[in-house]
Parts: sequence; structure tokens; C-alpha cells
Amino acid sequence: MIGKLKGTIDEIGTDHVLVDVHGVCYEAFCSSRTLSQLNVGEAAILFIETYVREDQLKLFGFVSALEREWFGLLQSVQGVGSKVALAVLSTLTPGELANAIALQDKTVVSRAPGVGPKVAVRIVTELKNKAPAFAGEASANIGLKQEIGEGVASAPVSDAVSALTNLGYSRDQAANAVAAALKAAGEEADSAKLIRLGLKELSR
Repeated sequence: MIGKLKGTIDEIGTDHVLVDVHGVCYEAFCSSRTLSQLNVGEAAILFIETYVREDQLKLFGFVSALEREWFGLLQSVQGVGSKVALAVLSTLTPGELANAIALQDKTVVSRAPGVGPKVAVRIVTELKNKAPAFAGEASANIGLKQEIGEGVASAPVSDAVSALTNLGYSRDQAANAVAAALKAAGEEADSAKLIRLGLKELSR
């Protein structure tokens, strides 16, 4: 099994790269997000997921171990194969994906090509308990977002998030702003204060 490739980017295609490792070129299929961070002739490290089937051997490459973990997690969901998993990771960063799942925001997940409403619902439902462990840079507020997504957040928090989303902010932006407001005002703050501080946070 190949777990990581260290070499020079020899060629970049629409959905893959060739990595030259001491004269041997490996083809690795990648998300568009990974491809955008690579340049021909430059050294690169790709975290590899190796697929072995009866009739083929395929390598999938990622610029971070976290992205590779999400590639595997997504495919644990019924109806999600490697193509759809790459499409999701091309559309959302691991942090954005973790946030969307925590908030049960199927609309954000369904932005990925090939992800219909039913598949988006399965992704946010089946992976909701795994999101915190794979949130990466989004881990700070993931617990609060899960409470919001599951409808168990306190009334002031829920009301503040609802008010901010009604003003045109995304649920993720609203949740981040309310999380910051909570830290500043304390757990006993009412919704009016959270909205006011949240707006101040969003205006920065």
C-alpha cells in the first residue's frame, strides 16, 4: 500500500497529477482544491489513498492527511463513491464540510456536483457524530454548531443565530459570530445581546 508520495510534479491534468518519484511517475487522482495547490516542476507531498480492485489499481492524492480522512469518511455513506467524494472535497474544505455537517446544513453539502438532496441528507445525518474529530481548524466552535444543528442549543443562541441568518448571513457565519459573542458576554447573555455582539463580530 502507498500512503504518501514525495516527489516532483511532472504533469497536472483536469482530475489528476503525475508525481515523479526518483524517475518513476505515479498517477494520482485529486480534488480540484488539491490540484490548485500544485505546480509543475515543484516538489510536493501527497497523502495517498490506494484503491485496489480486481481490474484496476488507483491512487488518490491529497495535500493534507485530514482531506484524505474525509475522502474515506464520505465514502462510508451510502451512495457516495470516489467521484462524489472528490467533488465534495473540491467544493468544501475539511473545515467547511465539518461545519456543514455539524449544523445539519444539507444545502451547503449539495453544492458539490453530483450530490443531490437525498445524498446530502445522508452525509449530514450519517457523519454528524464524526465531524468533531475531523474538524481541523473548525474544531473550536464545532460543539456549539452541533447543538444548533440538532436543535438543542439554548433559546438565546438559537434566536440569535436565526436573527443573523434572516439578515442574510450563512448559518456558519452566524454560528461563528454567536460563538464569539458567547465568549465575550458569557453563557447567561440574552438573545438581544448576542445579536448585537454577533453583528459587531461580523462587521470586522
